[in-house]
Amino acid sequence: MKKILCVCLGNICRSPTAEGILQNTFEEKGFTEGTDFFLDSAGTGGWHVGEPPDKRSVLVCQKYGIDISNLRARKLEISDGERFDLLLGMDQENIFNIQEIIPQRYHQKIFLFDDSEVSDPYYGTEESFKQMFRQLKKASERWLNN
Repeated sequence: MKKILCVCLGNICRSPTAEGILQNTFEEKGFTEGTDFFLDSAGTGGWHVGEPPDKRSVLVCQKYGIDISNLRARKLEISDGERFDLLLGMDQENIFNIQEIIPQRYHQKIFLFDDSEVSDPYYGTEESFKQMFRQLKKASERWLNN
């Protein structure tokens, strides 16, 4: 079973969206959560712990039939380095912060979610969230094939 952790700054925009998209993508291909894969998301900062995803992320996911409303933000933990096979950061700052938290022996598990950084839409417009979704969807298809 492949265990994947999606990571961004606050765990309310990009990483819960990525988690929802990955789950949807894997299930569409016939994979079963808990048997074939396990997904989670976290933030490198703890400002939003326990909060649901940003309502704009929830709305853009709902437009594509993905429900992330039940997810709750959590902070990245040292033990996540051991627990997960892949830790996927949304941008270079996330990668740096993950490396600061996760012991060095697990750094080979840390990658960017996409070939290019996924911009934080938090201070952006509705279009910023749509662009984030499209980018994460394309990258999810690539991870499915890895």
